[in-house]
Amino acid sequence: MVSNAAITPIVGRLRRALTLDLAIANAGLGIATGMWWWYGYHVPAVRNRDSFYAKLEAERSAARD
Repeated sequence: MVSNAAITPIVGRLRRALTLDLAIANAGLGIATGMWWWYGYHVPAVRNRDSFYAKLEAERSAARD
């Protein structure tokens, strides 16, 4: 006859391992999504904004001279 006490720690280990795997996967997806937003949207938007204001400043300084 098999005792339930031998099975319980195995189930706990599987649950713990699954929780750890899901937490690591969630962190990885969060980091990947954050990097996609940063380099895919934010950096190009800031670059466009900065080039617009640089062009505007160049036009203003040319108009002053």
